Amino acid sequence: MVWDPDNPQAAPRRIMKPASVRREIEDSLRRLGVDHIDLYQVHYPDTGESLEYAGGGFGAVSPNATPLEEYWQVMADLKAEGKVRAIGLSNHSAQQLEAAERIAHVDVIQPPFSAINRSAAPEIAWAAAHGTGVIVYSPLQSGLLTGTFSAERVDRLPADDWRTAHHDFTTGLAANLRLADALRPVAERHGATVTEVAIAWALAWPGITGAIVGARTARQVDGWITAGAVELTRADLDEIATAITTSRAGTGPARP
Repeated sequence: MVWDPDNPQAAPRRIMKPASVRREIEDSLRRLGVDHIDLYQVHYPDTGESLEYAGGGFGAVSPNATPLEEYWQVMADLKAEGKVRAIGLSNHSAQQLEAAERIAHVDVIQPPFSAINRSAAPEIAWAAAHGTGVIVYSPLQSGLLTGTFSAERVDRLPADDWRTAHHDFTTGLAANLRLADALRPVAERHGATVTEVAIAWALAWPGITGAIVGARTARQVDGWITAGAVELTRADLDEIATAITTSRAGTGPARP
């Protein structure tokens, strides 16, 4: 994501041109004072256009976009040169992952994944079949699976909050809240929070290596920091799968 230095308030562009990637890695190595980066990932496919964020919605691909084959080759070159130890792709489709794998092994992928947004199941399955690690992000679906959201809280969101216009917080809100509420009995049985169960559910999905969980306060971290120790049983997973199906929350398979 490259910003215009002459207009820092403008939306950044998604650029993966080889010269830009090389400049950015060299700048990072210098600023960090290290000789290599452990994991270097492509955040989004290059579209050649400005990045307009609206709750996960991104623009179309421009004819100026750098082809995947071109930017993945430079990532592979950086790994071969020892400047990075592992390379990954975030927000790329299974078809794009297959194309990248023909050039160099995809060490890790980073898709969005939660009990609400299960649409990355094909990419996770692809990773499991290719010995690729999976770090999922947004396992709490922007707070919807914390057990603390309500229709009243959504009504109080500022007008400029992207969630006020997003399906998950409008037409899909009731179903999402039903699913979050269905996690409470599971949480009680494990002496855990709803948040921890939501994260544990993502971690229990075959092929997933880890999860990135956001927090704004230390108190929020306290609500999920031990999620990795919550081991959901087959009965728990069956119960959650039934809740996903009956609540009609989100998209994607309820079980692998």
